[in-house]
Amino acid sequence: MLAVPGSGGTVRIFVTGASGFIGSRLVRDLLRRGEEVVAITRDRRRLGSGGDRFQVVQGDPAQAGPWQEQLAGCDAVVALAGEPLVGRRWTGAFRARITQSRIGGVERLVEALARVPSEKRPAVLLSASAIGYYGDRGAEELTEDSPPGTGFLADLCVRWEAAARGAAELGLRVVTLRLGVVLGEGGALRRMVPAFRAFVGGPIGSGHQYLSWIHMSDAVGLILMGLDRRDVQGPINLTAPAPVTMAEFARTLGQVLHRPALLRVPGPLVRLALGEAASVLLASQRVLPRRAQQLGYRFQYPHLPDALSDLAPRL
Repeated sequence: MLAVPGSGGTVRIFVTGASGFIGSRLVRDLLRRGEEVVAITRDRRRLGSGGDRFQVVQGDPAQAGPWQEQLAGCDAVVALAGEPLVGRRWTGAFRARITQSRIGGVERLVEALARVPSEKRPAVLLSASAIGYYGDRGAEELTEDSPPGTGFLADLCVRWEAAARGAAELGLRVVTLRLGVVLGEGGALRRMVPAFRAFVGGPIGSGHQYLSWIHMSDAVGLILMGLDRRDVQGPINLTAPAPVTMAEFARTLGQVLHRPALLRVPGPLVRLALGEAASVLLASQRVLPRRAQQLGYRFQYPHLPDALSDLAPRL
């Protein structure tokens, strides 16, 4: 359970991005563990009216507002909010939305935490980041000690993590969650499966680029470990220990679905459709979860065939 100095009774956790792909699963698991959750959302309809041990607060986490008062008395904060990156071109206006939803959201949290009396201030902040931090690095093995890459996403992640580290100056333990491609009952995998079921699936781009993935159960498991253990601090890669090339990912997904994986989507076509946003799909990042392994985390799904076999029947 959550390691909160001096805490007695129920643990209270403030979550941004609670209605999102990862956040909704995290909230479910926190409530199952007996924690109280305070969730901020711009649209209450996405979370309902709340309930026993689940408080829903309306507000925009990237904008100052009354929601910030709810941080007082919470034991921990998990910041997962962020505008989705894939699905539209990165115009100047959309880049600004991406940046504000991530960096602005964490900055508003840190500003609010600074106003909370120290005796009521949360003990830990877990803030989302991404393996986009490393940029496009080919087959190079990347760990938490690797330097950042270049490009819009890498620069965004560097600034995002720097904003989160501002909470350390207030005495909080800060963990930055460098998320890989999370495989679950939604997200990227749900968008890929229909093409394979229709016999038109295959790798995106050259197929040689590395895809660093993680099963949703392990992504949430590592977040919970970050909440529970005081020795988890700084960046941690949320990726499985066996990253694969895009060609291997497509081949394995086809095998699990009993479908061919022969129809490659050429990189130039992806760039034509998405512009710079295509980098999310075409960049190569071979990221290893060294910190998680040093901490003794036991992955439920360390290998891709098992992860996809678990998820495919529910997609």
